[in-house]
Amino acid sequence: MFLKYLKWRQTFVPNGLVSPSEVPNEIAVNKMFMQGLDKEGRPITVVFANKHFPRKGGLNEFKRFVVFALDKLCSRMPAGQEKFTAIGDLEGWGYANTDIRGYLGALSILQDYYPERLGKLFLIHVPYIFMAVWKVVYPFIDNNTKKKIIFVENKKLKSTLLEGIEESQLPEIYGGQLPLVPIADN
Repeated sequence: MFLKYLKWRQTFVPNGLVSPSEVPNEIAVNKMFMQGLDKEGRPITVVFANKHFPRKGGLNEFKRFVVFALDKLCSRMPAGQEKFTAIGDLEGWGYANTDIRGYLGALSILQDYYPERLGKLFLIHVPYIFMAVWKVVYPFIDNNTKKKIIFVENKKLKSTLLEGIEESQLPEIYGGQLPLVPIADN
């Protein structure tokens, strides 16, 4: 598995990292933010799914952005920590944001080349239409990852997030105290 990772890394990321200049369309829309730590000391990232449009930059740029983001998250992990927490905010997500190939590509990168890095994923503000896409993607998610995904009810949003994240580390938009910081600014 490690040899597979090294081979992939040499071909997909030959310079050792993905620079912001390689993913300008993805960074420009401010779809991903990173700040704070959860109660287990894992870095927190917030992703706004309604800011993803599959035609801008294409699939390859999106996959490179996924690597850019995962590398940023890994670099922010405190000593002894190997996982991160994500909040996937689907408010306003609709047909124009649907990208099955992109979702499967990101899932493949996460599971194949960053295994067990995901500590927890909170899916919030989930619209009904998303469930149709979820049914397509769900079978491709490995069982360990499935256990880490939590669908959060809107009326229990803050209380559910506070179970795993201190209020001082929770983003302001969810009732916490930290402002959102774009991942490119970290």
